[in-house]
Amino acid sequence: MTALKVQNLAKTFATKKTLFRRSQGGVRAVCPVSFSVESGETLGVVGESGCGKSTLARMLVGLLEPSEGTIEINGKALDNADPAEFGKLIQYVFQDPNSSLNPRKNIRQIMESPLKRLHKMPRAERDARIREIFDSVNLREEFLERYPHEFSGGQAQRIGIARALAADPQIIILDEPVSALDVSVQAQVLNLLARLKAEFGLTYLFITHDLAVVEAVSDRIMVLYFGSVVEVGKAEKIFASPRHPYTKLLADSAPVVGRPLTAPEQKGTELPDPLNPPPGCAFAGRCPRATEHCRTIEPVLQSMGEDQFAACHHPIEAREG
Repeated sequence: MTALKVQNLAKTFATKKTLFRRSQGGVRAVCPVSFSVESGETLGVVGESGCGKSTLARMLVGLLEPSEGTIEINGKALDNADPAEFGKLIQYVFQDPNSSLNPRKNIRQIMESPLKRLHKMPRAERDARIREIFDSVNLREEFLERYPHEFSGGQAQRIGIARALAADPQIIILDEPVSALDVSVQAQVLNLLARLKAEFGLTYLFITHDLAVVEAVSDRIMVLYFGSVVEVGKAEKIFASPRHPYTKLLADSAPVVGRPLTAPEQKGTELPDPLNPPPGCAFAGRCPRATEHCRTIEPVLQSMGEDQFAACHHPIEAREG
């Protein structure tokens, strides 16, 4: 069963007109993207800073209005007309656990908010539900009377996860959920997320720049570059046998114990100018395989076999990866 279906979802931010420069129309943060996530699946979303990962995530949970496109959960189209409908179906776990919690409210008040606003739960039911959720994320009930600044990063992230679970969603967007944590705490949170997924039948979108983490937790991986999907495939295949040169660049850039650190082959290091996007393939300026055809014609996702898709005119052959 398809839990989440996205069709041609895009976001353009308007640019401001200044005294010395005219408005240039807008910055396309996310180009039209289409994908689906099956119920119980974890879809990893990777790409370097500025590729549109967080903008995509915020559109999915209703924090940003899409410029175009549709979002469906269980076949039902969602829009911002009723934000509560978003909240009951899909929730967001933020990258920075401490700044995502209101410092003026204690943890009980933070946990009660989705139960009051989304589910109109009476006090006795709220208290029972909060105790149940706190037990599921291994937090003590006495923490409910404390404030966010009293917790470590790992504890604060567990509280953020508990708040998302309080809405009883089907899908959780995890935006860099462990990047702000120590390595040992990362492992604890990742194990917790895996257990909660199995226990509550959750579907995850796991957004990160950490390739080792995303490969370990994901069923499939979607690679973004300059706001576009450039490759999608099974987690065990996509970095072991990448078909898009950008995916290979990411895989080669990741540090591996015992492998010397060397710069991967590429022509440049910078993302294209979002105010003046290039024609054709956005990665052509950095790609060692680029031809004139790449610089003029934009590639589209095409099947590479075995449930792997890449948007590339000159994909890497499987034996080359």
